[in-house]
Amino acid sequence: MPLAKALELAQEYDLDLVEVAANARPPVCKLMDYGKFKYESAMKAREARKNQAHTVIKEMKLRPKIDPHDYDTKKGHVVRFLKQGDKVKITIMFRGREQSRPELGFRLLQRLADDVSDLGFVESNPKQDGRNMIMVLGPHKKKTEAMAEAREAQAARKAERQQGSASAEESAEEPAEA
Repeated sequence: MPLAKALELAQEYDLDLVEVAANARPPVCKLMDYGKFKYESAMKAREARKNQAHTVIKEMKLRPKIDPHDYDTKKGHVVRFLKQGDKVKITIMFRGREQSRPELGFRLLQRLADDVSDLGFVESNPKQDGRNMIMVLGPHKKKTEAMAEAREAQAARKAERQQGSASAEESAEEPAEA
């Protein structure tokens, strides 16, 4: 349709005439509310940024002669990090004579990897780096999946709390009627 007629039609419906494909022959235009279109595209971009995940490497430091309770505590932190979808760098620090026994550190790292094998996998095998031995664990599920799961769990807890407070209010009202 001619440009003048398209502009007249846009004015009649109180819309904007927006060129969609300039390189096409003839150029393609669309009648739309351009302000609303820009707002919706900005909201889509914002939502995409919100769901975007940043890869974070958390670090946990251990010693070869670690107490069983301390090991369980550190393992709990590693489990939490992997559940959140983060990578975990585990460092074993050797001091003094411990440096002559790297197999102790290697066994400790293997034990930790076996303990958390259901949540993560060994991304880089243990390797000696001066006084330290380093291993990296990666999560089985992606950060975005972990974030979505956490949001769902939080929504479920919130609904449960609201439901619990509603039933508490009902039970508080019953004695007043009797």
